[in-house]
Amino acid sequence: MPSAIAKEENAEPVDARVRRRLRELRTERGLTLQQVAERANIDLSTLSRLESGKRRLALDHVPALCAALGVSADELLASAPPQDPRIHGEPWKCDGMTMWPLMHRGHSSALRAYKIHIGARKRRPPEKLPVHEGHDWIYVLAGRLRLLLGDQSFVIEPGEAVEFTTWTPHWFGAIDGPVELIMIVGPQGERLHLHP
Repeated sequence: MPSAIAKEENAEPVDARVRRRLRELRTERGLTLQQVAERANIDLSTLSRLESGKRRLALDHVPALCAALGVSADELLASAPPQDPRIHGEPWKCDGMTMWPLMHRGHSSALRAYKIHIGARKRRPPEKLPVHEGHDWIYVLAGRLRLLLGDQSFVIEPGEAVEFTTWTPHWFGAIDGPVELIMIVGPQGERLHLHP
């Protein structure tokens, strides 16, 4: 059985824990360094150095940072509780599709994963196909998907995956019934395809 000393040696140092918690709490809330610095009335470079470990946390920083992040000192200084790995996001509907998020909203990745149900009536592309920065990735679970890329038309069957640059004019919809798919998009594709 490990001794108390061994446990203490393996414990995360307080300054490393606070750096990690500052970043976690800030990104969970979707805040930039600038926003937290302004809310805490702390110089931006000071906050940046605190997060990067180039400066140690002073006790007088704690109340201001807690207020800026909306947490107690215990929440800032204590070890983070293990996060529930299950995703509880509510589905929403838009443009003949229902979307279920497959990632936590505060996840640090710029990519987002969704399960999408495309209704059988979403069959007609717009007159002008959208274009945006990034890439889209699609994996068809059920149904047959029509994918337009520029002047080309593709039928994507269940079990097939596609990846394409979204600088090419594109659209996707149903062919002869509903479609279930997994989609991974960047922020630009998320705004364009998945929100009204």
